Amino acid sequence: MNVVLWILEWFGRPEQWTGTSGIPARFLEHVLYSGLALLLSAAIAVPVGLVTGHTGRGGFLAATLANFARALPTIGVLMLVVLVLGIGLAPVMAALVALAVPPILVNTYEGVRGVDPQLRDAAEGMGMRGREVLLRLETPIALPLILVGLRTAAIQVVSTATIAAFVGLGGLGRFIVDGRARQDFPMILGGSLLVVLLALIVIVLFALLRRVLVARGLRRRAAAPI
Repeated sequence: MNVVLWILEWFGRPEQWTGTSGIPARFLEHVLYSGLALLLSAAIAVPVGLVTGHTGRGGFLAATLANFARALPTIGVLMLVVLVLGIGLAPVMAALVALAVPPILVNTYEGVRGVDPQLRDAAEGMGMRGREVLLRLETPIALPLILVGLRTAAIQVVSTATIAAFVGLGGLGRFIVDGRARQDFPMILGGSLLVVLLALIVIVLFALLRRVLVARGLRRRAAAPI
């Protein structure tokens, strides 16, 4: 019960809702860090996954590198890049991109490779070649898995973007880091709750994206038990 009262008391403070260190400003900073990291990761991983999945070449190497990146400790990557580049946004982006690329790359690759070969043969029989097969057939069919990879990466990035506070940047991690420094437990709990709330918003947004972008037949196919 004390925990609930702490959280309500913290959210009820007027100063939490105004200024550059208030909840709206920190929330927006966290969204910007997360969005930029996800955009960079998708720009790297989706094309590589599409090409390797379509050609069947380089997939093993791409998956191996992705799994290697997945095994890297995010804080370790952050501190290493800080030593090289110094304090700033670049170390945070490097760490978050290293975290987000693997699920996007692997899901994109597997989505394209999972397209029925008979469908490819039919598309080629209709006169489609190379890029047309990839963009007009394989990518739409692989889209449900691609979105799963993007959603997984987005949730991981939102949850981990709190590391920005460790190198002097903002975001919701400021509440957690500053709360620990001040031993302000309501601040820590409030900041953590906001991160969870943002992750839930991400899940809802991707559910809406799936409904809008994925054809109904593919949605049913993806939902059907294997």
